[in-house]
Amino acid sequence: MTLQTWVPVPEGSDFPIQNLPYGVFTPRHGGGPRVGVAIGEQVLDLSAIWAGTPLGADLATGSLNRFLRRGPGEWAYVRERVTNLLSTEEQRPLVEANLHRLDQVTLHLPVEVADYVDFYASEQHATNLGRIFRPDGEALLPNWKHLPVGYHGRAGTVVVSGTGIRRPSGQRKAPGDAAPVFGPSVRLDIEAEMGFVVGAGSALGESVGVDDFADHVFGAVLLNDWSARDIQAWEYVPLGPFLGKSFATSISPWVVPLAALEAARVATPAQRPEPLPYLAEKQGWGLDLRMSVELNGQLVSRPPYAGMYWSPAQMLAHMTVNGASLRTGDLYGSGTVSGPAADQRGSLIELTWNGRDPITLADGSTRTFLEDGDTVTLRATAPGADGVRIGFGEVTGTIV
Repeated sequence: MTLQTWVPVPEGSDFPIQNLPYGVFTPRHGGGPRVGVAIGEQVLDLSAIWAGTPLGADLATGSLNRFLRRGPGEWAYVRERVTNLLSTEEQRPLVEANLHRLDQVTLHLPVEVADYVDFYASEQHATNLGRIFRPDGEALLPNWKHLPVGYHGRAGTVVVSGTGIRRPSGQRKAPGDAAPVFGPSVRLDIEAEMGFVVGAGSALGESVGVDDFADHVFGAVLLNDWSARDIQAWEYVPLGPFLGKSFATSISPWVVPLAALEAARVATPAQRPEPLPYLAEKQGWGLDLRMSVELNGQLVSRPPYAGMYWSPAQMLAHMTVNGASLRTGDLYGSGTVSGPAADQRGSLIELTWNGRDPITLADGSTRTFLEDGDTVTLRATAPGADGVRIGFGEVTGTIV
């Protein structure tokens, strides 16, 4: 039997009762930020539902962190309780009094980000970049199929969807230039990714196994890791990304809990050579997510997350295998999601093959990389319980 809610939910909504993503919002009519869950075109104020309790105090805050710190048992309890409130008439007056229309609230960054790590988990993306930059060599470097490659980013520049993205400046040096120059990036790019939010931390010196993924990770967000390719190309040898990545990373305001993604779980692609034991999954945490990339309102790509070589559980295990601790609010990105087809690439450097094949937009203009005023929007959907599709909302940003 399909679970139903008495709250009106438009056909095709990202937020049916099978989803219930968490976010932080402020009502337009006043009051401070608080935690809510999205249902249809509304958001339920959870701080009001649990008003007067310690849980309510943890929900009456400007981030999810205090709630996430309570751990998986409490996450499951709140989800079950909210599902009951939205699917039965028992306490409908209480719920109706605390529903706010989404078009009458301000959405905020959902978590206070503790640390930010970004991975490089798509074989298609890594292969494409290898072919672009090493046309006469092996596309994949020797370590790529042995471990999830990643780097530590800058937590303080993670911003919520809708935040304007300022074009970064830095050093850049084209292959034919005699010396580097300083100025704004002229090869500003996107990276269509999924991000994973850590709820329950771990102790320094302890590793987190692949089978313990759901005990620590609360849910997933859309993520756009904006990238200045010209700055990155000059700086990244020998230590990797720095200023070309650290200026901004955008995430969606809604965190879809792992509990809502159970129906989206699929096996990861066959991994050869076989991963080392600490990366071996008993049941894979691949996810059947269908993403889309829009540039100035025009669909330019549909990256398929199901093809990602490394799963988020494997990324987490590798991130902590050396004893690095997790903290509530840690965020890690999957790396650019790209598929085998030309219209499934999750970055402009791939879509235009490093500028060789410009994209033509509906107004007749062309793009190789982003121009000032361009707006990029990422979306994703997934199979949910009861055969419905659920969504992540969107993450959008405009170059200012």
